[in-house]
Amino acid sequence: MTAATDTAPRVGQGQADIVLDAVVLGAGVAGLYQLHQLREQGLRVRAYEAGSNVGGTWYWNRYPGARFDSEAYIYQYFFDEVLYKEWSWSQRFPDQHEVERWMDYVADRLDLRRDIQFSTTITSAHFDEDRGRWLVGTDRGETIDTQFFVACGGMLSAPLENVFEGQDGFRGSVYHTSRWPKDGVELAGKRVGVVGIGATGIQVIQTIAAEVEHLTVFARTPQYVLPMKNPDYGPSEQAWYKNRFEELRATLPHTFSGFEYDFEHEWAAYTPQRRREILEEIYQDGSLKLWLASFGEMFFDEQVSEEVSEFVREKMRERLKDQRLIDILVPTDYGFGTHRVPLEQGYLEVYHRDNVTLVGVRDNPIARITPDGIQLTDGTVHQLDVIILATGFDAGTGALTRVDIRGRDGRSLAEDWSRDIRTTMGLMVHGYPNMLTTAVPLAPSAALCNMTTCLQQQTEWITDVIRHVKAQGKSVIEPTQEGEDAWVAHHEEIASATLVPKTHSWYMGSNVAGKPRRLLSYIGGVGTYREKCDEEAVGGYPSFRMT
Repeated sequence: MTAATDTAPRVGQGQADIVLDAVVLGAGVAGLYQLHQLREQGLRVRAYEAGSNVGGTWYWNRYPGARFDSEAYIYQYFFDEVLYKEWSWSQRFPDQHEVERWMDYVADRLDLRRDIQFSTTITSAHFDEDRGRWLVGTDRGETIDTQFFVACGGMLSAPLENVFEGQDGFRGSVYHTSRWPKDGVELAGKRVGVVGIGATGIQVIQTIAAEVEHLTVFARTPQYVLPMKNPDYGPSEQAWYKNRFEELRATLPHTFSGFEYDFEHEWAAYTPQRRREILEEIYQDGSLKLWLASFGEMFFDEQVSEEVSEFVREKMRERLKDQRLIDILVPTDYGFGTHRVPLEQGYLEVYHRDNVTLVGVRDNPIARITPDGIQLTDGTVHQLDVIILATGFDAGTGALTRVDIRGRDGRSLAEDWSRDIRTTMGLMVHGYPNMLTTAVPLAPSAALCNMTTCLQQQTEWITDVIRHVKAQGKSVIEPTQEGEDAWVAHHEEIASATLVPKTHSWYMGSNVAGKPRRLLSYIGGVGTYREKCDEEAVGGYPSFRMT
């Protein structure tokens, strides 16, 4: 296959710098596979990556303690058996460094780097209606003329960094977890504050507590947590999962969550004693199985939700012991599984250390960052040398709304999504022809999906639809208004039947001021979503118009 960089024609002064068939935004899990597939199709394609290397999430999130919470052997590409089996994982849930090395392995094994432009941010993408093509701009001043614009920017890639008044005036150092310096940060002997106790904050807190002079944790929303069991993998364990390649490839795309396990138990079929035994057995697995493969009724039935939630609360209270810690850290106003469920390793016990202070900020919020630390609404100031912001992301939409994307009639995607977050199956958006998307709202995503399972399916669908457009002798594809309306209605019908929309979290966009409220991830199940995408393709894409 000839590289796009070798074959794409140059265009004259004042016009596009390069002409392509497809531009891929991002070189993470989705971007790498998308680049590989489109290149195999014979297209002139190039990926543009803001980082200096491949990896996406696993490039940017190199904070202390970052690691998988999906089992390594399922967080994999399954299109190539040799690619799968030639890499061996050292643990069930490896850390960021090992995951980044795996991403390097994939890029090198598939010879992808020659068609990736690193350290380049796509800043704009404008659709030219007269020609049916996109003009894509970068922070290097380049303009790319492309037929298809494929966004693989990630579900959780637009960090909420500047969230507090006075942040720029802090005399110490401020770091957002997803923009952690490659060379690391010296924390020994420092007074460190961590803002946020979501999945990322938990990993940071449990990792650095023993290293710093003093750790102050600012906690607003309590989280249900599950203990992680993370055994090392030697040759026998590696042989065990590699021998399951065909089984996993056949199973993962059809479960509810894209994990190897699925809901197997019906609440009403068991006695209270047997339910408790099942919860205990699954809890001891040390994975996300209690969330994604115990009793599915907990997402729909408030009584079941309360009983499962109380089971997890009890486990947390047993470890915390101190009532003040329990009051701040154990959730009581939402159900287990309706927010992201973090795995942890000794996290709760950290709060028993003499050098750790827990500050509840739900009723006494952070007012500002002062030159010396963090000031609360009541005037209390916590003096710090380093502030670590585990403050989350503009999930689902942020990766694209931070790009100046203009569709038909000059319409702005950022403006459209500021009014109502809509997509067609999370794969395209009405009004934006030839823009294809992964990990955006209304498709399964990080909220309720093993991301590699979902991203493989989405990129494969995109590859197939581009092939179909060309085979039909067409050049432009766009969702119809009716098709998009139908998908949004279907998404809302399923979401509203669950307990999730009753909560406040990034799942619903609640963490971003002014963001329209909508469940960002499709909750009908990974297998169901795949079936609906396949039906669309087999039916000749009736929800789309090709010209």
